[in-house]
Amino acid sequence: MAVASLAPASRATGAAADPVSEREVDYYESLPGARIQCHVCPLDCTLEDGQTCFCRTRTNVSGRLRTRAYNNPCALRVEAIEKTPLNHFRPGSKCLTLGVGGCNARCLYCQNWEQSQALPEEVARFELTPQRAVQAALDRDIDTIAFNYTEPVAFLEYALDIAKLAKTRKLNVVCATAGFINPDPLIEFAKYVDAFVVTIKGFNETFYHDVLGIRLAPVLLAVKTIRQRTASWLEIAHLIVPAHNDDLKQTRELCAWVCSEVGPTTPVHLARFVPAYKLDTLPQTPVPVLEEALRAARQTGLKHAYLANVAPHPAANTCCPRCSRPLIERGGFDVLKRSDDHGQCPGCRLTLPGVWD
Repeated sequence: MAVASLAPASRATGAAADPVSEREVDYYESLPGARIQCHVCPLDCTLEDGQTCFCRTRTNVSGRLRTRAYNNPCALRVEAIEKTPLNHFRPGSKCLTLGVGGCNARCLYCQNWEQSQALPEEVARFELTPQRAVQAALDRDIDTIAFNYTEPVAFLEYALDIAKLAKTRKLNVVCATAGFINPDPLIEFAKYVDAFVVTIKGFNETFYHDVLGIRLAPVLLAVKTIRQRTASWLEIAHLIVPAHNDDLKQTRELCAWVCSEVGPTTPVHLARFVPAYKLDTLPQTPVPVLEEALRAARQTGLKHAYLANVAPHPAANTCCPRCSRPLIERGGFDVLKRSDDHGQCPGCRLTLPGVWD
């Protein structure tokens, strides 16, 4: 739900409706003739004066790269942490979630395409400074701020400033991302992020090029960077799209990669596709296809594989991988029952990986 005290701004009609923010981008290179090259994400856009990056959120203003995605979120909701999706990070808690227009990918099935495929000022939005975002969470006794719905990499400067301020007030920060970001800005951002969920949308470059408009290799590097070079908790999401990435071979390869490169105890969410945007004529992913993918994931050695966007389903529950006892039972995004002892199985006393309190 939206935070009631923050009224949405009227819908803008063009790029000139809002001024470019004074907030300068942290990662770019100055080139001759007032040109610049952005280094936030692997696209490394080179811009003439007045041009805007592929993400629609960073503009060259007289040789300085400034963000358009600042103080103007288009989504602001209080919701369950499980919706991020995070199952092993403070289950059952609430977060204040926000997103801003723009994205550095072009997913043909984007659920939020009206916001992600537009300039930040072209969509209905809120006026919300980092200070007010943090205060909005505190006023509602919510101790976690989440970045979701649109791509946080596209509004990284705004997210980073909120996250820095949130940590001074002892709030948690979580982030859902496609992971198409360069290592240096990712590592800096991760200093203030308690948990990431990265969506690995497929497991070959052809799918990434044809369906998403970006590349897979930088995403895999980002996942390994989070695991190996930061202290942030990590979970993986994977949307299974009929006729595009629903073959079991690709699912097995993805899950085997997670096992070997990230670790078999990393939670992986296999999510059901819902028709949207340019793939709105496809069917929803059949539940038997998801269940077959789940079996394949577990056969590769993953200890905590889940099904998402399917409710109710027992594969949404967190179970002990040693004795199979249900520890956290869920109905959709709601935690119905917890029988764990701070992440420990009360039966066999195995401690599950995660952040439980």
